[in-house]
Amino acid sequence: MGCSLQLAILWDNRRSEWYIHSGLPPPQIQTLFPWNSPMTAIDSSLDTSTLRTSILHLLDHLPQYSHSPLIAQALDTLVRIAEHDMERLDWKILIGSLQDMDRAFEVFHRYRHTRKIAVFGSARTVTTAPEYQMALDFSKSMAQQGFMVMTGAGGGIMEAANQGAGRDQSFGLNVHLPFEQEANPYVGDEKLLQFKYFFTRKLFFLRETDAVAVFPGGFGTQDEAFECLTLTQTGKFGPAPMIFVDRPGGDYWQHWSRYIQDQLLGNGLISPEDTCLYTITDRLDVACQAIMDFYRVYHSSRYVHQQFVMRLKTELTDEQVAELNETFSDLLVRGAIVKTTVLEAERGDETETLPRLVFHFNQRDLGRLYQMIARINQMGATAPESTHPEQK
Repeated sequence: MGCSLQLAILWDNRRSEWYIHSGLPPPQIQTLFPWNSPMTAIDSSLDTSTLRTSILHLLDHLPQYSHSPLIAQALDTLVRIAEHDMERLDWKILIGSLQDMDRAFEVFHRYRHTRKIAVFGSARTVTTAPEYQMALDFSKSMAQQGFMVMTGAGGGIMEAANQGAGRDQSFGLNVHLPFEQEANPYVGDEKLLQFKYFFTRKLFFLRETDAVAVFPGGFGTQDEAFECLTLTQTGKFGPAPMIFVDRPGGDYWQHWSRYIQDQLLGNGLISPEDTCLYTITDRLDVACQAIMDFYRVYHSSRYVHQQFVMRLKTELTDEQVAELNETFSDLLVRGAIVKTTVLEAERGDETETLPRLVFHFNQRDLGRLYQMIARINQMGATAPESTHPEQK
């Protein structure tokens, strides 16, 4: 890392030809790309196999990046895409997506050690509504605990959440729309992202967040809620707490819950344990505590080969692990839940000093996995390490 070289293949509209712009001196560019003089046109008859070879040749001459094999794979994928007869619109979609991701990676990188909460809700909620005040108070409380807040940067619930968290603790993930989507004044420019596409915006909401709070809203809010649930249920997101928050005495989510119970659960379309993936409340203290408690002992997780690795903030006793094996054996494909230190594939990771639980998870019963995480957090709730759930 640390290389300042900037390489770009650019289109010259005036001359209707491609050229390479780079920080490399002209002789080196000529060596790497013999088919192209420095800052002159690339031969349009160049075949993709030659282009691929030249790109790999370029990588060999760059300083060693820690993820150079993945960089080579990404460049090779672009070359393979170029071999297809793609239309102009296809390339515009690809470029727009990459530009969305480029900006988001850069902005979020410096805040990767602080946990964040994604707050969803209606852009049409007025400032005098009790839901607005609830979202403001919720975000203010979580920001005071050290969490940062992410919203869609619009008005209504989003504005309330950014206002409550304050500019220093707020992100805004805006999307270009013909209506409703002026950025609210409570997001600082340095943490305000403008996305072209909804799908890249959703990607970063879930990639960066450590918790989801959903307030009453319309189609967009329901879409965000069900996508979070779908990705949680299938193991593509999380584990992370998901809280449905209503105004005091409100019944928005209670009506929603009855639909889930009567139609989805009642007809066998979801499992009974799937309702453990979320919490419904109209109380501020319950909403905040559900998020804090989720990270008391549980830290994070990943798969290493076929094993599910759960990182903890404090080591459990042998007796506690035996209890987990007895209570949650149905989660195992084979073997048992065992304590371990960092696995070889994780060495160099920032979490390598944390104790771990490792087991062969069936990757199906996510609701039961959430029940297991809740029990682990109860087991180690008094440990000193559990006092800072906001730290990542």
